[in-house]
Amino acid sequence: MLNFRNTTVLFVLLLVVLMVLNFYMHIPVFIYIALALIYSFILFLGSYFIQLNFYIKAICKSETTKKEIALSFDDGPAVSFSPEILNVLEEHNVKVAFFCIGNRIEGNEKIVRDMYEQGHVIGNHSFSHHFWFDLFSSKKMLADMKQMNERMKDVIGVAPKLFRPPYGVTNPNLKKAIIKGDYTTIGWNVRSMDTVINDEKKLVEKMKKAISPGAIILFHDTSKTTLNILPEFIKYVKAEGYSITRLDKMLNLNPYA
Repeated sequence: MLNFRNTTVLFVLLLVVLMVLNFYMHIPVFIYIALALIYSFILFLGSYFIQLNFYIKAICKSETTKKEIALSFDDGPAVSFSPEILNVLEEHNVKVAFFCIGNRIEGNEKIVRDMYEQGHVIGNHSFSHHFWFDLFSSKKMLADMKQMNERMKDVIGVAPKLFRPPYGVTNPNLKKAIIKGDYTTIGWNVRSMDTVINDEKKLVEKMKKAISPGAIILFHDTSKTTLNILPEFIKYVKAEGYSITRLDKMLNLNPYA
């Protein structure tokens, strides 16, 4: 399987081969440049697509043939839309995972308590969700993640063990932080793009086509579009014979440390 370690070993070996060959024949500079660009491009893909498990194993779906899926919501709690989404979920008796941002809890403690008390699971989506989070040192990343846990423990009495990286970006520093903090990395295999698609009909049709056994679906509880299409989507999923299972239960994971 392609990962950071074996990719690096491969490209180092290729570089050594080129350097040896250069003693016997001239190797054009552009070959070295091309090698570096290809290596960099593979690292970029490995960082951006969490499903590749390039730096660290992330659970992105359940390996099952059972007709069940899990819904997850990132970036809350948000005074706009989070409470309304909770109402929709309560009305349809659906339990989901909320990957919350720690610095958004202040002033929204009731929303977080409602999430927990209504039977949803809460995961760690970092404290800062900083734009440059993926450039932090592993020590700074871990401190940020722990700060989120501490804030959550203050509000609901438990600390999340499930972690979803900001923007879904992974790298070697994050791998160190995740391992040291003993987190379980959670990704997704269906990305709704609900922060980009504002056309409700287009979004709901996209999501209807995407469901499959064991799918982990990524929504955002900061999106009005998601709020508006959620009842129709839930009804469709159930009509197709699928159950919506809470993420940690579908994956048989302990959600809290």
